[in-house]
Amino acid sequence: MRKGFDSLASLVESALALDPFSGHLFVFRSRRGDRIKVLWWDRDVYCLWYKRLEKGCFRFPTDAVTPGATHVEVKAADLLMILDGVDLGSVRRQRRYSRETIENPR
Repeated sequence: MRKGFDSLASLVESALALDPFSGHLFVFRSRRGDRIKVLWWDRDVYCLWYKRLEKGCFRFPTDAVTPGATHVEVKAADLLMILDGVDLGSVRRQRRYSRETIENPR
């Protein structure tokens, strides 16, 4: 957890092959899981948010991890629950309508 703004942005580009200027939140978790850093580009400046727990750890979903994957995507609501200490494994979601992607009909 020694990396700063530029090192984390470089890690996003090189290891994840993603654009750090996209406006997405990039969350980095320590090995022990008791610390996280969130990197975010806000129009003209990087923001870095750091949180350390005195007890416990942040639990990210393990069912979303595919073998060999370098990152996991989580929804904004899931990230809020993780930061609040909710174990996503115990959360039961209601079924919602999901529109299927339609190929170009032409």
